[in-house]
Amino acid sequence: MARSAAPQSLGNDSEPSIGDLVTQAIRDVSQLVRCELALAKLELRDDAKRLGLAAALLAITAFTGCLILVLLCFAFVYGLVTLGIWIWAAFLIVAGVCALLAALAVLIVIVKVRGVSGLRKTRQTVQADLALLKRDEDTPARPAVEAG
Repeated sequence: MARSAAPQSLGNDSEPSIGDLVTQAIRDVSQLVRCELALAKLELRDDAKRLGLAAALLAITAFTGCLILVLLCFAFVYGLVTLGIWIWAAFLIVAGVCALLAALAVLIVIVKVRGVSGLRKTRQTVQADLALLKRDEDTPARPAVEAG
């Protein structure tokens, strides 16, 4: 038996049936969930790219920095020795300077990693959607089509 494409209601032809409203609500909620998941995927992809780039640049910088730092440390030690400082004291001074540079690099990495959004937009839209679904029961629902 074939059904007509138009929704059938029992009494009033101007208002959709409860079944039609439930079907439409389920369709809207499932579409909303799909959109939220798509937004979450986009944000995660952006965050992963940002973290991947930061990790790659950090590795390249660390390797090159280590090579340069070794050469500069020896030059610094020899410069301090020519100023008349004992060799062991010159090496301790250079080690202290290297420790300060390492601490500075760690602070820079911490500042860069804090830029990750952590799905901020997705959380906001989900909270807004939940607020719409949890509206007060005292508030009467507006009809989809004004009778007139």
